[in-house]
Amino acid sequence: MREIKILSPTAILGYGFPEESFAKGLAKKPDAIAVDAGSTDPGPYYLGAGISFTDKEAVKRDLKIMIKAGKEHNIPVLVGTAGGSGANSHLDWTVEIVREIAAETGLILQTVVIQAELAKAEVEEKFNQGKLKPLAPAEELTKDQLSDTTNIVAQMGVEPIIKALEEEPDLILAGRAYDPVVFAAPAIKAGLPAGLALHMGKILECASIAADPGSGSDCMFGTLRDDHFILEPLNNKRRCTVTSVAAHTLYEKADPYHLHGPGGVINLTNSAFEELDERRVKVSGSKFVADEIYTLKLEGARRVGYRTISIAGTRDAIMIDQIDEIIDEVRKMVNDNFTELNDDSYQLLFRIYGKDGVMGALEPVQEVTSHELGIIIEVVADTQQLANTICSFARSSMLHYGYPGRVATAGNLAFPYSPSDFKAGEVYEFSLHHLLEVDDPVAYFPMQIVNIGAKRSDD
Repeated sequence: MREIKILSPTAILGYGFPEESFAKGLAKKPDAIAVDAGSTDPGPYYLGAGISFTDKEAVKRDLKIMIKAGKEHNIPVLVGTAGGSGANSHLDWTVEIVREIAAETGLILQTVVIQAELAKAEVEEKFNQGKLKPLAPAEELTKDQLSDTTNIVAQMGVEPIIKALEEEPDLILAGRAYDPVVFAAPAIKAGLPAGLALHMGKILECASIAADPGSGSDCMFGTLRDDHFILEPLNNKRRCTVTSVAAHTLYEKADPYHLHGPGGVINLTNSAFEELDERRVKVSGSKFVADEIYTLKLEGARRVGYRTISIAGTRDAIMIDQIDEIIDEVRKMVNDNFTELNDDSYQLLFRIYGKDGVMGALEPVQEVTSHELGIIIEVVADTQQLANTICSFARSSMLHYGYPGRVATAGNLAFPYSPSDFKAGEVYEFSLHHLLEVDDPVAYFPMQIVNIGAKRSDD
């Protein structure tokens, strides 16, 4: 029976992992070491600004361990969505980290770098041709939104990764990639079923988050065969259960049976989960159904302003009971003081923790029973200076507002920090969450083969 074994060190490159767990994975003789390096979970800022949400030194630590092990055991290391968001700036950032590692270790790394950023002019052409379709909850794209978008990436499928593996590299650094593909590509290249490979990749990309107890900073091992795959955490403190694996299969998905990705759908209708022992789970029955038309998901972000925030708290029961009315009055005071400003030149937002700070308007519990509230005053404006000004005025207005029943004449708010206002800088929003029809799933992902590193002078 054919078999492919994949070692997943961590949920996201830079989140760390115990070296003991990693060593146990290497002892099982994996065919590849693969890791997902990115996510849209941290929001649009990192894609729009072109910077990583993970720390450089943390990424370097993880990569160094993985790359050295890959060279020692002659197995490839695959990295998906390099730099956190997978645009060219993120990819270049990761390449520079690899260069530092090569220089420090003396290793020579045959590396395939796969870009995933699309030129705006090309996307504008597709837009003008009506070839971009929004993915819910995104709405139809406007020309202005596209024009303001800074970085645009396409989410690659397994095909570019398989093409890169044909070069027998030491390392693959991929731009924006569908999370499971760096785990699934070696298996699909070997002729194993795509549905099982992608389903296994869906679990492995989050490493031991799918174990009990879960952790994003620990290793997971996957073994794929013709009719099933087996998952095993590499830390003895953790175990895979039917519940933990099935739950992770379903997370972040609107449809529990059909997981959409580049080129098709993972159909889980007939998937079965079986506990082999106290720590391992066997999964079977997952199928891949190819779409008639191959589509790629495009992601993009645009700058919408600049942010300033002020963090405060209150423990006054009288104020807590009137918090909604107080916020309404503060809004009116701001509007009255800045009548010369256009309505769309700034947004004044209040997040009240202890009331509805997490769910906002969706919060089902309407009665506030907290003895204290956390208050975040947030302003997003056309310029940083305007955001600073509006936030300062809103904060001082709320601090000294004379609400009914107020007895003390001191400030209403307690500030944990000085200065009380924080200039948070540029604000981005996702502007592209759209599908693009393509004829060739590789054509949008140019790749370059480079040798990184050189022999040390004392070799």
